[in-house]
Amino acid sequence: MSIPSSKLAGKKVVILGGTSGFGFATAQAAANAGAQVVIASRSQANVEKALAALPKSVTGATLDVTDEAALERFFAGLNRLDHLVVTAGDTAPAFNPTTQQARQAFEVRFWGIYLSSKIAAPHIRPGGSITLTNGIVAIRPWKGWALTSAIAGAVESLTRGLALDLAPVRVNAVCAGMVKTPLWSGMTDEQREAMYADTASKLPAGRIGEPEDIAETYLYLMQSGFTTGQVVVIDGGAVIA
Repeated sequence: MSIPSSKLAGKKVVILGGTSGFGFATAQAAANAGAQVVIASRSQANVEKALAALPKSVTGATLDVTDEAALERFFAGLNRLDHLVVTAGDTAPAFNPTTQQARQAFEVRFWGIYLSSKIAAPHIRPGGSITLTNGIVAIRPWKGWALTSAIAGAVESLTRGLALDLAPVRVNAVCAGMVKTPLWSGMTDEQREAMYADTASKLPAGRIGEPEDIAETYLYLMQSGFTTGQVVVIDGGAVIA
């Protein structure tokens, strides 16, 4: 039985990192489902660019998810919300990162998630949810990405812990495989397309994911009132290939 998208009609959905990739696609889908969507990003220019492409009902704000005081002000200013989606993650993690790069990634990808969830939870209405974002390197590490895999593993454990600590607010995570997003913009076009083609050839789904594929999972988790503490893998079959 499919869940009607009207469950989001009139609900306030806040998407941190909603200016590109998964977040942007989720903002588009939630707005189309009738939700009152608020996107936030550290870059004002990115917020303005995203708002120009999203439905007119969507609003935006500039926010650094690692700034605890800024998060407090942001959620207090919203008053109440129904669903929080956290997709903030900067750029693609470095291959064999330096210690400094790894610490910065952990600051955004773990502490940013933790702080956002903890601070938002008291403002979430009954029946609401928090949906986090993770990657399949937590389950199937890539060579040279040990530190990134460790961060992803920490987020997976955090998801289950927060589902207990923040209950009755539901907490889940979307665990995505390779998807065509600006995350890979640091590569040349040739490198990126070669990576996509190589990965697609090994996937049971036979193709690389699109942001819209992943957005469907965020919407499902927002609407599924009996789902919490879960990490939903959507990867075209990468984990089993």
